[in-house]
Amino acid sequence: MSATDTEGAHERVTPQELLHELVAIPSVSGEEQHAAERLVTYFEAAGREAWIDEVGNVRAPADDAVLLTSHIDTVPGDIPVRIGAAADTGEPALWGRGSVDATGPLAAMAVVAVRTGVSFLGVVGEEVDSRGARHVVDTGREEPGAVVNGEPSGWNGVTLGYRGLLAGTYVATSESGHTSRPENNAIQDAMDWWNRVEEEFEADEWLPVFERVTCKPVGVEGGTSEDGLSVEATMDVQLRIPPSLTVEEARERADGRLNGGTVSWYDRVPPVMMSPRTPVARAFRAAIRAEDGEPRLLRKTGTSDMNVFAGAWDCPMVTYGPGDSDLDHAPDEHLPLAEFDRSVAVLERVVGRLAGEDG
Repeated sequence: MSATDTEGAHERVTPQELLHELVAIPSVSGEEQHAAERLVTYFEAAGREAWIDEVGNVRAPADDAVLLTSHIDTVPGDIPVRIGAAADTGEPALWGRGSVDATGPLAAMAVVAVRTGVSFLGVVGEEVDSRGARHVVDTGREEPGAVVNGEPSGWNGVTLGYRGLLAGTYVATSESGHTSRPENNAIQDAMDWWNRVEEEFEADEWLPVFERVTCKPVGVEGGTSEDGLSVEATMDVQLRIPPSLTVEEARERADGRLNGGTVSWYDRVPPVMMSPRTPVARAFRAAIRAEDGEPRLLRKTGTSDMNVFAGAWDCPMVTYGPGDSDLDHAPDEHLPLAEFDRSVAVLERVVGRLAGEDG
């Protein structure tokens, strides 16, 4: 199919129409099938090969100078899908769950992949465990020339870094006894260990959040066992790890504060920080300026599928996409349509420059 034919097939559905269709399809984590099928038909209508893999990812390989990727799944939340006014500017915006995180970026990636002929990957499960991205790297997908991962950064923002994640479960058990006894029970052991972990990673107030370890308990259970013979405590914890530490270094320091209980660490996601001088970052700065914007280079305090890809592939990458990330998972999630259009224009410029250099 010629470039002209591809463009004609693509424009049978406008970018905004594709965006609206995808946001209108519920795609909560684990329920991405219908949205994935719509993406496949979109690529097939443009003469592109596309299929759904074993875990539900949409794969549309082509020119691997650039891989455009984003996640298909959203968090739960019933927000009526409609075109209304943006809350801050009053300009037309698409309201609905996923419009920002990350169906807006997903639609932009799909549109530009079709227009430019580069590879596309829509992954599942990012909001839960990144199982889609993990499956891609675990099954040995060949490293692309560059990766643009789709998450909201604002049309003139480019995300270069994310903190990593270390998640685990602390368990302690002690003999039951009268509460007047002075020695710690298992619940106190759990509290003491967590206080020591927070002390271990305590940072100066002036240090940016991105550069700190953030310690969060996310679940606690404790009390006397059913047989009445022991006191048990369980605490689920997460540590957000800056690029100055490896996940293993953080684990060793947390384990070094143990006081009799044990920790089972079940999730390890390495942090990532890309240079602003990579070809991808330079291409984005040039493209944003060409669209009359002032580029903003960002570092995010959470994690994304970019962490997974960066842990497996040694190619330049950034995260980019339309939308205000403050609206991620929010009850008023909405995406201004003009911002979506500008992000598509920026992406086209970026891919044209990167794929052209590769050729």
